[in-house]
Amino acid sequence: MILILGLILLIAAVIVGLAGVFGNTGAGHDLGVGGDFSIFGYHVTGSTGSLFLSGIIVGAVALLGLTLVMMGARRSAQARRELGTSRREAAAVDRERDDLIKQRDDARAGAGAGAPTADVPRAETAAPVTDAPRGRGHWFGHRAAHR
Repeated sequence: MILILGLILLIAAVIVGLAGVFGNTGAGHDLGVGGDFSIFGYHVTGSTGSLFLSGIIVGAVALLGLTLVMMGARRSAQARRELGTSRREAAAVDRERDDLIKQRDDARAGAGAGAPTADVPRAETAAPVTDAPRGRGHWFGHRAAHR
């Protein structure tokens, strides 16, 4: 929602700015000598200071829109990162559960035959679970030590 609102504000500010620039070219639109500046049919008569103030307002709206877009992008990237972490944790829990089920089944099968079973260590075939994203450098932040 924040991303969409930011895009709307940014696009609106760009459209207003470009319409003001391209719609008022030539000597007839000079503000200093009784000229007239118009945008979307709204005529601005006054000093260049009022036009400058209008430009500042349009620029502030564009900056607000850009800020909202960046916040939305950061929020969605963080959500993707957390989703990947939770998936890795769920996979580790599933592996542990499967190992426990296998050990229980082996123990039941061994107890039924009367022969003791030896604990055989499981081969680690999956990659270790880490919280750090892979393949991405950390420009400004803590770097975890390599394992």
